[in-house]
Amino acid sequence: MGRYLRAGVIVLLLASCGGGGNFSAPRDLENACSIVNERPRYLAAMRQTERRWGVPIHVQMATIHQESKFIGNARTPVRWSLGVIPMGRQSSAYGYAQALDGTWEEYQRETGKRRARRDDIRDATDFMGWYMTKTEQRNGVSKHDARNQYLAYHEGHAGFARGSYNSKPWLLTVSNNVAARANRYEQQLRACRRA
Repeated sequence: MGRYLRAGVIVLLLASCGGGGNFSAPRDLENACSIVNERPRYLAAMRQTERRWGVPIHVQMATIHQESKFIGNARTPVRWSLGVIPMGRQSSAYGYAQALDGTWEEYQRETGKRRARRDDIRDATDFMGWYMTKTEQRNGVSKHDARNQYLAYHEGHAGFARGSYNSKPWLLTVSNNVAARANRYEQQLRACRRA
């Protein structure tokens, strides 16, 4: 019995050291205060990104909500042929920020963060800060402008510059929703004195 108890304790200790195995969404995604109270490391990561890159916490939160609903290992759906043959995922987007493989690799090269992981909230928010800073530099979009930052995030810098989003009414609706959520999160965070 002692041997099994010891083995169980070791397994529990190893599991608790994983630091990021909980990829589930916070319980109340409508309330920023609830999110940061339930997951204080999210707030710490977003504050660090705000200090480093200047992207406001509420803009980060609204973008993550839209991209992954705060699910750390989120992936795009699988495409099917004839309804039964799996054809791979819609894209390589993965993690909190739904970063594509190529863009993530560019981020790793430019920042020197070779070990950064898309399913780590600190790395995901830092990626968003890096990307939104590039959006400001390349496209002149303020880091406080959640709507246009989201459009550039979704369409890429070149697509945003071309105005590719104008032919996608659904995306314009989504970007307006991101902006509204960012405003709501900002007000909530002020009320709970967290940001």
